[in-house]
Amino acid sequence: MSVGSVDADADALGIVLAASAAAALTVMLVTFVIGTVRSLHRVVDVAWGIAFAAVALVAWFLAAGHGDDPRRTLVALATVVWGLRLATHIARRGRGHGEDPRYARMLSRARGNPALYALGKVYLLQGGLVWLVSLPVQIAVLLPEPLGALGWLGLAVWAAGLTFEGVGDHQLARFKADPAHRGLIMDRGLWNWTRHPNYFGDFLVWWGLYLTACATWQTALFALVSPLVMSALLIWGSGKRLLEAHMADRPGYAAYRERTSGFFPRPPRGAPQPSTGRARSS
Repeated sequence: MSVGSVDADADALGIVLAASAAAALTVMLVTFVIGTVRSLHRVVDVAWGIAFAAVALVAWFLAAGHGDDPRRTLVALATVVWGLRLATHIARRGRGHGEDPRYARMLSRARGNPALYALGKVYLLQGGLVWLVSLPVQIAVLLPEPLGALGWLGLAVWAAGLTFEGVGDHQLARFKADPAHRGLIMDRGLWNWTRHPNYFGDFLVWWGLYLTACATWQTALFALVSPLVMSALLIWGSGKRLLEAHMADRPGYAAYRERTSGFFPRPPRGAPQPSTGRARSS
């Protein structure tokens, strides 16, 4: 195999990589049609998790007979569970809402056909990122060795991340559903330890899945781009940075930002105080 001392041939890896790219592209093209017909490009956020699940299923199927079956199934299942949970959560959160302001602003600056602009800048870009970020999954399903200590540690980190983001999303949804909290900043539970429990959870998920691909130093090096890219997206790209720019002028948010960690959880600097800011939107 071309990424190290793995007893699977380079052809198997090439097939998995190509088929995974095709799976991600197919999900995004179908979603593009739906988003264009509905004039609602926020549906791509739902497709993000679905595309990862599709890549994992395709890779799992094609790796049969090459990778260790328990490792292959556990890694694929972990990816599918994370992707479908995320897609379901985003779909529920966005139900009944109009276009995401991020996409509305982007399309308002489009030169030429807005739909074609969205195709390249939103759908195809995200499809490419899905393929790149999912490299550890595509590699891990082909590894012939049973999961070792590092692989099991990776699944434990994945589970911690999934739990963290799931609990954070649930806490926020319950907070926003209570009319008494209208106009308040969510600063309780996990949101008192980090301003972004959902993003930190994703961070753990992908570093955990990366560890399942670290059977050799070659596979570890080859797959390293995945968690690095995901971390950059979450912290400096379309995650934390954009959300905080959107929230910056809301009453109460500056005080919340001052006492609460921006990403990695830590005890807050003082107890939460009553706030006149609006509830968080993510």
